[in-house]
Amino acid sequence: MKILVAIANFGTKNAKHLVRLLKEYRSMTRYRVDIVVLSNIPKHLGSDIEVIVGLPTNNPWSLPFGYKKLFFERAQQYDLFIYSEDDTLITERNIDSFVNISKVLPGNYIAGFIRYEISESGKKFYSTIHAHYHWDHNSVVQHGEYIFARYTNDHSGCFILTQSQLKKSIQSGGFLLPPRMGRYDMLVTAATDPYTQCGMKKVICISHLDDFCLHHLPNVYCGKIGVDAAYADLEIEKLKSLKGKEEPCGPLFDTSTSLDDPIWDKEYYEQRRDDILSLVPRGVRSVLSIGCGHGTTESELVKRGIRVVGIPLDCVIQESAAARGIKVLVPNFEKARKSLKDEQFDCILFPDVLQHLPAPVLIVREFLPILGRDGSMIFSVPNFNHPSVWQRRILGDLPLPQTKHQQSFAKYKVHFTTRRMLCKWLKECELTVVRSYRSTNPGKKCIDNLTLKGMKGKFQENIVVLSKRESSQ
Repeated sequence: MKILVAIANFGTKNAKHLVRLLKEYRSMTRYRVDIVVLSNIPKHLGSDIEVIVGLPTNNPWSLPFGYKKLFFERAQQYDLFIYSEDDTLITERNIDSFVNISKVLPGNYIAGFIRYEISESGKKFYSTIHAHYHWDHNSVVQHGEYIFARYTNDHSGCFILTQSQLKKSIQSGGFLLPPRMGRYDMLVTAATDPYTQCGMKKVICISHLDDFCLHHLPNVYCGKIGVDAAYADLEIEKLKSLKGKEEPCGPLFDTSTSLDDPIWDKEYYEQRRDDILSLVPRGVRSVLSIGCGHGTTESELVKRGIRVVGIPLDCVIQESAAARGIKVLVPNFEKARKSLKDEQFDCILFPDVLQHLPAPVLIVREFLPILGRDGSMIFSVPNFNHPSVWQRRILGDLPLPQTKHQQSFAKYKVHFTTRRMLCKWLKECELTVVRSYRSTNPGKKCIDNLTLKGMKGKFQENIVVLSKRESSQ
């Protein structure tokens, strides 16, 4: 079997990783591998390595798009086509597994990969699993002995295509699209076009996941983004159990927006929210978190000895939350609320939830009866009045807010929240703001202190407030 490999290698920063990749490909015995390195400068990597020098456009990030012309011109000469960033290690085992899987997958499906990193302590993290990306619990399917599911992050720094898949991609008209960016940046767009533009769908073989895991060699994301493999494995076991079963899986609400930039999608794997934690009153003994992700924020409350109940985003992410000591409910507003009819909570959290709800006031009102007599609610929403947001609007990267908020929500699947909008919603729920989070960053705090009263909080990227019933004030 003949394989054509294209590796994007800009400059010399990742030279040692490139050497590692070349060594791996050269060691393969079951395949005839031809390697082409795409570079912006001349490189001498050995007589067996072809180097193509030049950028598709004057943008340095366009370099990876060079594989398109290469694969198009040589589509008839090879059985497999591999594109890879210069720090993503593909082994012979990975290729073997891809070849075997491709024999059972339907023609419009491509077996994909997940990248991992190893921390200094030896702990494994899946760097592909982070932020707003998540497992689609409705996608679990079995072909032959293999179980597959879709993960919404199409990026893994590489892809493998069979000759048949490449031809279908080319025939779709989407393969030869020029360098550009959209919901992904330009580098990632190059690596995901076969899935996003060519009518093909990337799926992960969750029953044999180790065969489809690739080492991201720099190990730079450990502790920053990505998920500890111990928690991710719990979610994958849950996915496997869903095959052929019917149970309330969620999602709790539509977590994605229609904006080009996914920055305002609801995060499943959120970083710990110290801004929210700072507003939780002392003496709180019970907390309900509505729209709970994998539980990093809520677990801090558990460590304080607080009983935490979570209404999770879906039945898969709830596995990570439960493993952190959070009691999870069914991911459905109505069913979860009914199960809590005899409960009372000292504090209820809505972490970046309201902007995604068609009728946020109705949902808040629904949960007010289970808020304790002197209880509090904490809300966080993005600040669409932040100067950086207006800058993007002026540049045309974001739409201007429409006069009628419901029309705007129907179009973009998100409310363009401001402090005034949040306070209006709270007033309709007979809630009042008693405290707001203010950044502890000295620069931002200084700017905020110097602004006029009506401008307070404008320089906060997120609006986070503690509120109570008006009658308790």
